[in-house]
Amino acid sequence: MTSRNTARRRTIWKCSDSMIRRSSAGSVAGGLSRLTGRATKNAGPYVPIPRGRLEKMKKVEAIIQTSKLNPVKEALQEIGVDGMTISEVRGHGRQKGHTEVYRGNEYTVDFLPKIKIEIILPDERVDPTVEAILKAAKTGKIGDGKIFIYPIAEAIRIRNEERGDSAL
Repeated sequence: MTSRNTARRRTIWKCSDSMIRRSSAGSVAGGLSRLTGRATKNAGPYVPIPRGRLEKMKKVEAIIQTSKLNPVKEALQEIGVDGMTISEVRGHGRQKGHTEVYRGNEYTVDFLPKIKIEIILPDERVDPTVEAILKAAKTGKIGDGKIFIYPIAEAIRIRNEERGDSAL
């Protein structure tokens, strides 16, 4: 075996462990093809999802100020967004926290309380949802928050095993 083949076999894959497993010989046992990026035939427990379905659902994740939760929630309900997950989180962006005075002592607050809203939507409802969040959460000041959009490969309702848009 040449050193070139050895180097190829030791390639670090930039995919999740659930997609690619290496055997002791170094060969790929299931996962993605090196050349095409598509699932191999012996993928084992990983079931590849056809590429066309990757574009149908998105996750909208918004991190907003705590005072803007009710206006954002009402704006989302007005456009018909029913399901969402709300989490209380802490963090900072460019504002890097602030100082507060309590009983004569000055304290630095590094991580500010924020609200994280997570919504899974069909692709065609993402733009109106983002616009509603922007309108309701925007104050024009630093610390308003961020919105992130991720592709979702599959959604499964546990109760009856519905998949895709019908599980939302």
